[in-house]
Amino acid sequence: MTTTVLAVDDSRTMRQMLEMCLSGAGFNVITAEDGADGVEKLKESNPDVVITDINMPIMDGFEFIETVRGGTVGARMPILVLTTESDAAKKARARDAGATGWIVKPFDPEKLISAVKRVLP
Repeated sequence: MTTTVLAVDDSRTMRQMLEMCLSGAGFNVITAEDGADGVEKLKESNPDVVITDINMPIMDGFEFIETVRGGTVGARMPILVLTTESDAAKKARARDAGATGWIVKPFDPEKLISAVKRVLP
């Protein structure tokens, strides 16, 4: 069975880069353009792993993670944060919200794929 990854990022370029990288590694990739869109796509697709940005309009990554963790769909799913942020306080906030891991942009494709594989159940 193919692993499905939901990639949530407001940058179209970043969504395309994630889709190319992860699809090339054999993952099924679904993209969402912000946290609110991510919540809807999560309900529709029930992915195995989520990768989310933090700084997004409408619903940011922190709120997205808290919403996912507070619901029934995705409450235990691995969530990786992929962001330009590297502040320790923001990392702690994401971890407290329920993030599984943190990757700083720009990402190394091999490290991203490795991180996704590492958090799979």
